[in-house]
Amino acid sequence: MKDEYIYAIGLMSGTSLDGLDIVYIKFSNKDLSNFEIVSAETVDYSNFWSQKLQNAIQLDEYQISELHHDYGVFLGKETQNFIRKNSITDLHFIASHGHTVFHQPEKGITLQVGDGQQISNFTNCTVVSDFRTQDVQLGGQGAPLVPIGDQLLFSEYDACLNIGGFANISYKSNEQRIAFDICPVNIVLNYYSRKIGFDYDDKGKCASQGKLNTKLLLALNDLAFYNITPPKSLGFEWVHQYIFPIIENNQLEPFTVLRTFSEHIAQQISKTINPFDHVLFTGGGVYNDFIIKKIREYSPSKIIIPSDTIINYKEALIFTLLGLLKIQGKVNCLSSVTGAKKNHSSGIIFTPNNRI
Repeated sequence: MKDEYIYAIGLMSGTSLDGLDIVYIKFSNKDLSNFEIVSAETVDYSNFWSQKLQNAIQLDEYQISELHHDYGVFLGKETQNFIRKNSITDLHFIASHGHTVFHQPEKGITLQVGDGQQISNFTNCTVVSDFRTQDVQLGGQGAPLVPIGDQLLFSEYDACLNIGGFANISYKSNEQRIAFDICPVNIVLNYYSRKIGFDYDDKGKCASQGKLNTKLLLALNDLAFYNITPPKSLGFEWVHQYIFPIIENNQLEPFTVLRTFSEHIAQQISKTINPFDHVLFTGGGVYNDFIIKKIREYSPSKIIIPSDTIINYKEALIFTLLGLLKIQGKVNCLSSVTGAKKNHSSGIIFTPNNRI
């Protein structure tokens, strides 16, 4: 790509199932940190897709293959609608994270559905997807992958923290980028919010009305994962195996669960960010006023909350960058972050009706 500017679309679907993020990015070819989010939107999932993706973990091999194809068609159609709606004519490629169904790197397993070939066929554009598989094959965690973007696009901060389905952090230490998942967030909060009739706990209002249960809080904080040194990552399966059973065994009403789990989140995040002076906070969890307030009570770190566009679309932005680095043959996965055998350029490139 010899053009002065590179134009690309990024697609991101998080584990909290709050919708499909689509961004249109303009990068300077001379300096990738000189970027502009030209257009962005979140496409809410229909009940059909929310249920389909939420229950995907229970599907058999054939059904997973069918979902991979069908979700790819959905992504292709939504991207085409976005292109049409925003009158986009300059477009070099599309990068798609897909939607994570399985993530068990210790078993060599990770799966993000959303067939890149279908996206490419519907948009008639080059597509980069499947960013995690190669890293797991190289012995890595396959996550988090956002830190390369933190390093290239947001290096002015001591650390970058994202609060979504899970909370994760990225920072530089001894000339290496370190990153890891901290704890589950919206993947648990949304589950218990639905039990009281809400899709999510808006601004943490429900949690603020609940009672703190010390027994549950101690049990959560005592989980072995929190004492493991990085690299480490979390998946939906881990939440099902460890978090939900602990909560259900205590037989508490949802407001108490939300209050206590929010406290757990705040304590785990605070413990992690305490060594840093300035921390950039992004992700939908930033709008949970109750959790942010509790983190500020526990941590002396200065929390920097950027524009709504960066808060909501930073991950989609960075996966677009990962796609660009893959197309350019440059490193987009850091072994210091994932634990892979080496730095590498991950992802599969699709062209209309042809796989490279």
